[in-house]
Amino acid sequence: MAKLIALYKHPENKEEFDNHYFNVHAPITAEIPGLREMKVTKFTGSPMGGEGKYYLMCEMYYDSLEDLQQGLRSPEGKASGKDLMGFARDLVTLMIGEDA
Repeated sequence: MAKLIALYKHPENKEEFDNHYFNVHAPITAEIPGLREMKVTKFTGSPMGGEGKYYLMCEMYYDSLEDLQQGLRSPEGKASGKDLMGFARDLVTLMIGEDA
């Protein structure tokens, strides 16, 4: 099992971000071939106080690293990446991992 993790910093306009993320970006991403599950977490705070460094996290699960890479190369994966760079280029950090 491999996963692509997207961590988003706090956007200037959270309402605008949420509208685009949940109504445009997430539906595009959900169509990527090989994607088994997509979990979105909206952070509500930090145990140290305050809102924390990140606003939102999306974990996208695939059966293997190869499936993840093929999904990202697909037309749907490219559309998701293009949309991501259009609305969150300066906010997002992407990482690949696997559950231990």
